[in-house]
Amino acid sequence: MTEAQTEAFRGSGISRTARTMGYPKWVSAIYVLALLTSLSTWFILIRAPLWLDETVSLFLIKGGFAGIMSRQVWPDAPAYSCLLWLWTKVMGTGEIMLRISSVLPMLAAVYLLYLAARKLFERDVAIIAAIVFCLHPIIIFAAIDVRPYAFTALAINATILALVHLRHNDSSWLAALFGLLAAGIVEFQLLFAPLVPALALCFIFSKLNNRRTLWRQFSIALVAFAVACLPAIPRIEYMMHTSGTHVFSEAPRLVQLLSTISIRGLGTVLVAFVLLAAFRKCLNVKPDGWTVLLCTSLALFPLVILFVVSVGSSVHVFVPRYRLGAVPGIALCWALVVSWIDSRTLRLLFASALVVVAACVCFTSASFHQHMYSWKDALAVAEKNASADNAPVLICSDIPEADYMRMPVGAAIEESGILPPLIYYRLTAPVTPLPRSLNEEAMRAGSEFLQQQSQRHERFLALAFVESYGTLEWLRSQATGTYDVTQLGVFDGVKVLEFVPRGGRPGPSK
Repeated sequence: MTEAQTEAFRGSGISRTARTMGYPKWVSAIYVLALLTSLSTWFILIRAPLWLDETVSLFLIKGGFAGIMSRQVWPDAPAYSCLLWLWTKVMGTGEIMLRISSVLPMLAAVYLLYLAARKLFERDVAIIAAIVFCLHPIIIFAAIDVRPYAFTALAINATILALVHLRHNDSSWLAALFGLLAAGIVEFQLLFAPLVPALALCFIFSKLNNRRTLWRQFSIALVAFAVACLPAIPRIEYMMHTSGTHVFSEAPRLVQLLSTISIRGLGTVLVAFVLLAAFRKCLNVKPDGWTVLLCTSLALFPLVILFVVSVGSSVHVFVPRYRLGAVPGIALCWALVVSWIDSRTLRLLFASALVVVAACVCFTSASFHQHMYSWKDALAVAEKNASADNAPVLICSDIPEADYMRMPVGAAIEESGILPPLIYYRLTAPVTPLPRSLNEEAMRAGSEFLQQQSQRHERFLALAFVESYGTLEWLRSQATGTYDVTQLGVFDGVKVLEFVPRGGRPGPSK
């Protein structure tokens, strides 16, 4: 064993005997089964229809590579759009195949996290870290979400793995790779940038005993990071100048932060086994300082920064999918605590209990049986109803940016991306968009539409999601006396109303 390897074992707090001790085949089989069970939770909603943001992904690639490049000011990552476009060219645009495009990079992310955890802990603890990562509700959601989050998780875990290797490695090439991978995190999702300070902090502390190597590797990593981030500058500027237009959530509560760390209460299983280990006197808390810093900073930096920004400003971005940046750190924190349980039997029982409890929750809880809301059913009803006489359809956009736009008309509607669900779930009837909120633009465009329809004495449909119900009520009040209004239904939160002129020929209503 080399001097560097010996130091690595000492730094991790794990003896060489523990590292090399074999595992019975039946124990390995249980861990494999537990990991496969945790992975199976991803596929509960593999057939789910696409929700709003997923149709935005398809809007960005509908014009091919040239169309992707022309929309670089959109907050989404062009790199992801290019990857998704290539995937659809080969595998098609079916809902399941679109979701598989996220499953594959997330599987790779699980493997990379295991490799990173294997450098820090024993093999069974590394597997537990992978299991915790797989079972986190944010990962279950992102693993089949047709958005950049699976690729972001892959970039995060690859960066963590590079960082762990850098601790006992003086390679300049590895430092450059570390900088490039860290830039990939920002490229795929700008809101995951709070993870970068945590990575830098851990890198600096890993090299404090060798200042010369520290400055050389840090300079190389910083240059690589800066160069790789250059393509993201237009998107960063766009986000800074339009930050107020992307607000779509309420101010967060502290319980949401705690729930993210405790994985919606699954932390009680961990606490129970820690207490059991303490009772049996097999709780051996001998943490390595750098490992503790790595795990806690990767978990807390992204969460706390997003939470503080969301509480202290009008930009409320503390939504579950943006907390994904903290999940690898959370999984490593759990693994760190489990590593203090100095009993392989208890660790095996913990992994088994955790998977059983989580699987029961995932396969039975209603919250795990809906992948956000979808416009699919509402648009299908509207298409069937409107196709009989080509009745126009008035749709309230559900993207926050629509509140700051003048409503497009004609062919410009599709090009604007203001109604992204129509990219995938088509309507053959003429469509008129309205903003998300009942603002001056909504009243102007809505009044013009009502006036035109009244003059033509034609019926029409109106669709809106929950946030735009106020607009539907305003339309109903404006049409009082000239139209009879019938609610055709509420489909996944999308309300469909039919407006029929009084004294006119009623259209097909249901």
